[in-house]
Amino acid sequence: MCRHLAYLGAPAPLARWLIDPPHSLVHQSWAPRDMRGGGTINADGFGVGWHVPGGGTVRYRRPTPIWSDTTLPALAASVSSGAVLAAVRSATAGMPVTETAAAPFSEGPWLFSHNGVVTGWPGSVAELAAALPTEDLLTLEAPTDAALLWALVRDRLRAGLSPAAAVSAVVSDVAAAAPGSRLNLLLTDGDTIVATAVGHALSVRSGAGFVLVASEPLDVHPAWQPVPDQTLLIATATAAGVTITELGDR
Repeated sequence: MCRHLAYLGAPAPLARWLIDPPHSLVHQSWAPRDMRGGGTINADGFGVGWHVPGGGTVRYRRPTPIWSDTTLPALAASVSSGAVLAAVRSATAGMPVTETAAAPFSEGPWLFSHNGVVTGWPGSVAELAAALPTEDLLTLEAPTDAALLWALVRDRLRAGLSPAAAVSAVVSDVAAAAPGSRLNLLLTDGDTIVATAVGHALSVRSGAGFVLVASEPLDVHPAWQPVPDQTLLIATATAAGVTITELGDR
């Protein structure tokens, strides 16, 4: 399936996460270590989103393999940010390979990604989708499970739920409607990262003034810690800024 990461901390070039490490996101796109959900490589598009000074986000997405993009190396070396979310995609069979299907999805300060698959798509979650505002359904960026998951999370954020509560509620609702789904969700507003580990690998590394969450460790640094399955992670770029709790009875 897909690979994704999020970083909060001092501004750093995007290349520090996407290209430079020995197991960077580019490396994971063609040589992932843990594709337990199926697939072999992540060649069906990619995206990176970052926060800019003064507020707001910028996204760069393409429907092609990240390793084939000739613009990315120079872009990633020249752009720095203290809040980043990036993903490479392995499309589920039958879902389109288009730029708009690539994470991150966004609105306002929010950047969102999904690593996994919703079982029984689309019938299994039709009832959940029907509860969304009609306009949200008509403006989905792509007819994919990830785009719908983002719409569900966004709907709960708009209703006033905290990021952790919004993500937890969507995971719970989708897991009940589509048992066996793999639901590694990743959400950031530039201040906090919220992530779930449900059916796929996830690791976290934190230190003085930064936190990095990724599907797979980017290097062999001993500070990387695995995130247990069926848990919710909340992280900020502060000392002891990572908490991991059980998602509850699945």
